Amino acid sequence: MDGGVAYNPRTVEEVFRDFKGRRAGMIRALTTDVVEFYQLCDPEKENLCLYGLPNEQWEVNLPAEEVPPEVPEPALGINFARDGMQKKDWLSLVAVHSDAWLLAVAFYFGSRFGCDKSDRKRLFTMINDLPTIFEVVTGSVKKQGKDKSLVSNNSSSKSRTGPKGRDSESSKLSNGLAKDEDDGLNEEAEEEHGETLCGACGENYASDEFWICCDICEKWFHGKCVKITPARAEHIKQYKCPSCSNKRARP
Repeated sequence: MDGGVAYNPRTVEEVFRDFKGRRAGMIRALTTDVVEFYQLCDPEKENLCLYGLPNEQWEVNLPAEEVPPEVPEPALGINFARDGMQKKDWLSLVAVHSDAWLLAVAFYFGSRFGCDKSDRKRLFTMINDLPTIFEVVTGSVKKQGKDKSLVSNNSSSKSRTGPKGRDSESSKLSNGLAKDEDDGLNEEAEEEHGETLCGACGENYASDEFWICCDICEKWFHGKCVKITPARAEHIKQYKCPSCSNKRARP
């Protein structure tokens, strides 16, 4: 099952592009589209799988009928465990299995089209430079650098919506610093946050992009990923990301 998309990457770059597309789709399912994903994984249905597609989309569907399948299949029956554990633990479990599936698909294509030892090493290095789906979903990468301060670009709106204690630093940046000091602080902030990841797409921080922080889970997001503009952020007193906005207390 591959969403009806016939796609056969033949080079390391094409395999990696396929990997990134599927990964982006699965991250979206487990973060920004998590409410829809959760509802689709009905335990009353048959064995269901989460598929990431090369075009950065995702789908929940039954496994492929042909044996062996055209490409490796993701974990079967993810829906059966949904109501038997805490939601965050279930999502983390799906994320781990999704990471394993992505690696299986990538190296399947690599083997199928004759990647040699150096090609496989290069492919793994490219993949390993990205955070895993599990790390994005659980926020574990961000927690490793937990005490980072302000992410600089569009600092007024981002610091106001970020964790407590960052507002004072923002005001220092925005009120009366000399240009050379300001430039130095911006460079320092960019260095500190080079490993900060978007909670939606999993990509790294970039100084030329608008970011916003969730006041609940303290994850950072590209504004474009959560459909928040700098102008809109100015009017938000407390920002909640899509996942936190849709959380419901479990009975």
